[in-house]
Amino acid sequence: MADSAPIHDPRMRTLTPPPAALEPEETSGPTAPAVTAPGALAPAPAPGEPLLTTEAEERVAVATQGQLMWRRFRKHRLAMLGALAVILFYLAVVFADFLAYANPEASDAQRGLIAPQGIHLFHEGQFQPHVYALVGKRDPQTFKRVYTVDPTQIIPLTFFAPGFDYKLFGVIPMNRHLIGVEGANPEETLFLLGTDLEGRDMWSRVMYATRTSLTIGLVAVAVSLVLGVALGGVSGFYGGMADTAIQRVIEILRSIPTIPLWMGLAAAMPKTWSITQVYFTITIIISLIGWTELARVVRGRFLSLREEDFVTAADLVGASQSRIIFVHMVPLFMSHIIAATTLALPAMIISETALSFLGLGLRPPAISWGVLLQQAQNVQSVALSPWLLLPAVPVIVVILAFNFLGDGLRDAADPYS
Repeated sequence: MADSAPIHDPRMRTLTPPPAALEPEETSGPTAPAVTAPGALAPAPAPGEPLLTTEAEERVAVATQGQLMWRRFRKHRLAMLGALAVILFYLAVVFADFLAYANPEASDAQRGLIAPQGIHLFHEGQFQPHVYALVGKRDPQTFKRVYTVDPTQIIPLTFFAPGFDYKLFGVIPMNRHLIGVEGANPEETLFLLGTDLEGRDMWSRVMYATRTSLTIGLVAVAVSLVLGVALGGVSGFYGGMADTAIQRVIEILRSIPTIPLWMGLAAAMPKTWSITQVYFTITIIISLIGWTELARVVRGRFLSLREEDFVTAADLVGASQSRIIFVHMVPLFMSHIIAATTLALPAMIISETALSFLGLGLRPPAISWGVLLQQAQNVQSVALSPWLLLPAVPVIVVILAFNFLGDGLRDAADPYS
């Protein structure tokens, strides 16, 4: 049988092997790095050599959820600014005694309603922070004591100056404060934000009020977070009678008018209770009202997740229901919980401030932002002493900071952003 002629197809191309690489000449010096021609493939790594360098591994490494959130969060400038402001406020909470240069309870009617002093940084061409002394005299028409600045008397300011005794972190006895005056009592000579009607220093009282108001908000949010996640998870995971009962309780709590409820609870608190008892009572009241919204959100997420395949698989392998809830389901929307918690903090702070401002929350001698603003209820008092409204400034700043922080966390936690 004769050999058949090869079939020629114009669509077929002959694969020509690449020309053999020229062997490099032997050199006595150091070996020069191999140069790859443009468009050619890089040489294969030797056996045992890693496929990627360390830098390349870092570039292709899969980032964790927290790293991805941080990358998106730090691009949100307002959120970063809000986070910085929140950190500074809570540093003031921790070091309120150190930042306050005067005893917030020390009062003297002779120095009531003193206007804020201005701080001067230079004296005779040298850096010397100081304030001018105040001279008080009786107004012959109104018979009120009026204070005027005497520029001839200079009171130097010092840092880490001794003052009233306190316990840092409630344990370490100390008497040093951030600022003070040389050779004088700061309670009688230094008034950075002025004084109130009873002659108490407003700066020191604002520092202590920041501790009270922000702590109440933090504790209330922590309690409402636990109640919201626990009850919302039970309602959405189990359903049935438990779901019905919890949802009816939520509807009842959300249907009660807030102000009358607070008024009734405030009237029920005995007048003989201490500041600590009133403090924890207000915290519990705010927590019991604020958990309902988070519980409904958690219930909706549980309803959508309990039918997923991974939940069924975890149940089939014998995982307990608590493990399924807290290990497999809750972490999937933990980012939403963090964002909701951050946005709930301003509402808690506003609630405490509004309660105390209306006289339904903390009462003197307790110190909070709402208590300090009680003296600004009278329009005439505000017109004559506008610095009594200064405690409203940290309220506005911290509310804006928490809102910016919450918006940034929500955008960073959104996988579709």
